Amino acid sequence: MSNPRLVERLVGRDLMDIYEKVIARERLTYEDGVRLFQHPDLTAIGYLANIVRERLHGQKAYYVRNQHINYTNICNKFCKFCSFYAKKGGPAPYTLSLEEVRRRLLMHIDVPITEVHMVGGINPRLPYQYYLDLLRVVKEVRPNVHIKAFTMVELVEIQRQAQKPLEEVLRELMAAGLDSLPGGGIEILSERVHRELFDRKIDGEGWMEVARTVAKVGLTQYATMLYGHIETLEERVEHLVRLRELQDETRHFVTMTPLAFHPEGTELADLPHSTGEDDLRTIAVARLMLDNFAHIKSFWIMNTPQVTQVALWYGADDVDGTVHEYEITYKDGEHGNKRQVLTRRQMIRLIEEAGRVPVERDSLYREIVAPPEELQPQRRFVPLPVVD
Repeated sequence: MSNPRLVERLVGRDLMDIYEKVIARERLTYEDGVRLFQHPDLTAIGYLANIVRERLHGQKAYYVRNQHINYTNICNKFCKFCSFYAKKGGPAPYTLSLEEVRRRLLMHIDVPITEVHMVGGINPRLPYQYYLDLLRVVKEVRPNVHIKAFTMVELVEIQRQAQKPLEEVLRELMAAGLDSLPGGGIEILSERVHRELFDRKIDGEGWMEVARTVAKVGLTQYATMLYGHIETLEERVEHLVRLRELQDETRHFVTMTPLAFHPEGTELADLPHSTGEDDLRTIAVARLMLDNFAHIKSFWIMNTPQVTQVALWYGADDVDGTVHEYEITYKDGEHGNKRQVLTRRQMIRLIEEAGRVPVERDSLYREIVAPPEELQPQRRFVPLPVVD
């Protein structure tokens, strides 16, 4: 925008220095990030984030057709923020057999899924061979699918079972079918929060060291940040800065996804949900701070499809995917019978209603061109006018 007076009206005089940095493509500082989280004008923050988002991706909004498989909910880490692991008064324990994994894959075999996302609890009774066979079963059923599996914490357990150097373990997992890692497990890079909420898991330095080894063997990784629990705004910014520094070093992260904390069924059940305003602000600040990340994702299951639509104007360029069988936050039928699957048509509609152009992608953001029979006319929704 060339009119400085209009820009100042949109952004506000006290954010004009950050606006100038954004226009000049200068890196924002830790102090800038804290200011963005504390500033009262959410619209101004979204406007700044949208400048970066459209510079990188124009009107495109990406989605993927994917399936989630959570192979076990038995876990010995007992994180206070987790509702997924088996516990008294909570979910019953399970570990999927290889045949059950095969059955779940076959349930959706008619859907042209391109990504299978697999994570689970830390079950110390699972042998190393189970993880290798788990990957092989997925590739047997869907030879061309991209497998995104195992957080840093899971890799530490897999290495413990294998009794081999991590680099060797990763290469064997890759030979069995592993294509990338989801990158979760640390939640937020704060030693204080680590001590209070998940002290049985590896700490931030341990997580980053595993990530460096992952980069060394050439595996793509994705990054996340769990927010809305006991962390401070300063700790959110610290997390983003440390991710940015790690990306400078490794250049192997593709996407960053802010994940809104859901307190139901956790030891933090008395905490409120994050607000839509906080969701949008966190996505926008992530886009502004992570100048070396190509993509910022709004995960519609965690922050609702409606917030995700707005987030496409607040820095996000990716809405994740169809997400068959997501169980980490809650299972289908729980908490108000929330439906956790969107069809391709619904995904396209969600993006078009927001005024963006839907682009189906694979796990590495290569565009997928749908076959002719899938290219049915979609109803076009006219978005509200947006000031440019």
